[in-house]
Amino acid sequence: MSCQMSSENLTQLLQGCSDFNPCALALFLMRIVPSPWEGLRCHFAQLSGVIAALGYRTFILVLTFLCYTTYHLSRKPISIVKSELHHNCSSSPRNNSNSTTWCDWKPFDQANYKELFGALDNAFLVAYAIGMYISGIFGERLPIRYYLSGGMVLSGLFTALFGLGYYWNIHELWYFVLVQILNGLVQTTGWPSVVSCVGNWFGKGKRGLIMGIWNSHTSVGNILGSLIAGVWVSKSWGLSFIVPGIIIACMGVVCFLFLIEYPEDVECSPPLHHAGSEEKDLDAGHSIGDGSLTVSNNSRENIIDVAESVKEPAEEREAISFLGALRIPGVLEFSFCLLFAKLVSYTFLFWLPLYIMNVAHFSAQKAGDISTLFDAGGIIGGITAGLISDYTGARGTTCCVMLILAAPMLFVYNSVGQNGLGVTIVMLLICGALVNGPYALITTAVSADLGTHKSLQGNAKALSTVTAIIDGTGSVGAALGPLLAGLISSRGWDNVFYMLITADILACLLLSRVVYKEMRGWCGCYTRKRGYVFAEPKHICL
Repeated sequence: MSCQMSSENLTQLLQGCSDFNPCALALFLMRIVPSPWEGLRCHFAQLSGVIAALGYRTFILVLTFLCYTTYHLSRKPISIVKSELHHNCSSSPRNNSNSTTWCDWKPFDQANYKELFGALDNAFLVAYAIGMYISGIFGERLPIRYYLSGGMVLSGLFTALFGLGYYWNIHELWYFVLVQILNGLVQTTGWPSVVSCVGNWFGKGKRGLIMGIWNSHTSVGNILGSLIAGVWVSKSWGLSFIVPGIIIACMGVVCFLFLIEYPEDVECSPPLHHAGSEEKDLDAGHSIGDGSLTVSNNSRENIIDVAESVKEPAEEREAISFLGALRIPGVLEFSFCLLFAKLVSYTFLFWLPLYIMNVAHFSAQKAGDISTLFDAGGIIGGITAGLISDYTGARGTTCCVMLILAAPMLFVYNSVGQNGLGVTIVMLLICGALVNGPYALITTAVSADLGTHKSLQGNAKALSTVTAIIDGTGSVGAALGPLLAGLISSRGWDNVFYMLITADILACLLLSRVVYKEMRGWCGCYTRKRGYVFAEPKHICL
């Protein structure tokens, strides 16, 4: 017996019971009045559907988290191994020579070793930045499962090839630069793919908090990469690359076997990205208040109809063009803001262990372990930024405030951060939270919001392109940061920190128009709450 009776069946039943004899009447009552057990069965069926959808969403969140964790895990070893490729050999217990470079790995044994390290970083990051713009276009047109898993296997191959240079006794700069370029290109398959997949499964409601927690894969990957590379850095640095390469390749196989791209693939309803826009398509009896959507019982079926109607036109439309994605409001502002925010983050990613080793005079392994505190702070910052932006609805203002606070904290860290281990720990946690918080928010929740912007009118084939544009522009800054750090550090680490502070300030200024619009929205919301404007608001007032 179904949970609800169709009007046709009810009409036929009434026609069959026109004589109103007792048996027909009893049969009629049994058909139109479901038993308590039947109602309980219907509720259990609905509950099982909700639990199944929640289980799938949790699985996708965990799987994509692990996938991108391995991407960052495979990028981190180069920053740890730098201190082993060139260090003061006079302090080595096996020193049998008066030379201070006898134990260095050629060609990084020269006085210009910092510039060579910068060239390695730049080869990877420039290739990554260029490839990211192309990757988003391919990501919209190819199955995510094939695209992502193939990129992970190739990333593992090129990461391992860098480490094999140790066992093959390769001392040619072009080999390491070429491997970095190829690795940078294939690593662009990761970010647009995982963000698109998560965006397909999760609506806008608590996107900031969910993606803030999910985006901790960046910091978790950096931490694991540092710890894994640190195990072999002083013994056999080739394994510092080979082991992470094997890990990401194996995870690519897991991704190929188990990734589910769309909720519809497992008969789950797709998320509603803009509750306000679908509101007019629902029956009367629903209301929006306090940031939540309440729907009456007789309109529950319509929610599924709306979700299906949103999906159908999206399937018929072509993927958005590059210029079309640039015209989405907010894409340019957040893209250029991320350029400077990522410049700061990636300078720390590639140079922090060497900075700690030079300034605090720790060993290569200990400097790598301490540098993970910056990434631990990034986890806290990403979750905090997502939570605040969900509550306020102001993603731009959240980023701007954190960037403003980051600038003086960087100056303080450079001034007093090495005055003791306790001070170093506290300052790295604070700087990591303030630097990586905006970076995490822009690359996750903001990208997903813009990729499902209401101006797209339900076109679902924009998320990967928008994500690639934002992260690709940010990757230009990621390439410039380590390169400039390699050039400037020869004149003192103070100049490197001045560069980072300037970049933070510029990132904040680029969001000024977005912040202004958000503040105007707050003022209008406050005015309506006070009763001065009686028109119905177009957005939810918190």
